[in-house]
Amino acid sequence: MKRKALPKRIHAKQKRLSPDDRRKEFVAKATEFFADEGFGGGTRDLARRLGVTQPLLYRYFPSKGDLIKEVYRTVYLEPLDTGWEKLLCDRSRPIRDRLQEFYRAYTAVIFTRKWLRIYLYSGLKGLDINRWYVGVVRDKILTRIIRECRHEAGLPAHTRPTASELEMAWVFHSGIFYYGVRKYIYESPVLEDKQQMISDALDVFLAGFERVFGSTVDTGRAPVPAAGRAALSL
Repeated sequence: MKRKALPKRIHAKQKRLSPDDRRKEFVAKATEFFADEGFGGGTRDLARRLGVTQPLLYRYFPSKGDLIKEVYRTVYLEPLDTGWEKLLCDRSRPIRDRLQEFYRAYTAVIFTRKWLRIYLYSGLKGLDINRWYVGVVRDKILTRIIRECRHEAGLPAHTRPTASELEMAWVFHSGIFYYGVRKYIYESPVLEDKQQMISDALDVFLAGFERVFGSTVDTGRAPVPAAGRAALSL
């Protein structure tokens, strides 16, 4: 009787990653780790979470700070579309339309649990991620918005924003940001129509900028009747 051959044992070989792909894998997993645990853990805990040895992790990132900087670059800088600045500067369109489209795209990037948790954890830990990102928002976004509002108001647009202008822009921008925190971090009830939220915030910001810094800002909407302007002044 012919004996039945035993099935051969198949050893699944782990796919060997290139150094570049391995580095990307480390950054992706470290991002998830920091989003879940914060920045308090050491590189030994992080290596265990990544499923590698600590010396191997150090081959790619000499220090935890180096890895955090790469997470910042990947999570915070890479998603910032360079086309956004061009959008904000397109003076062939009403400023309100530009801002509505910009904040639709911007919130599509930052309104995730991972993005927001890393940002908040880094702030509590006193890391440079927050300071770096605040600088990017101030210089690349808010300064441009203020200049475009000035241009619409017939005011000089080439000078640096004043402290008052920046504070008004920060209040507007932070209100939109905190909507994401309430929804994705606190899981609190919010207006589900995000576009409506952005639209309402824009109305308040543009009307406030017009009232405080100029009188001819084109908001892209019909002028407010005299009675309405009187009510706004109350």
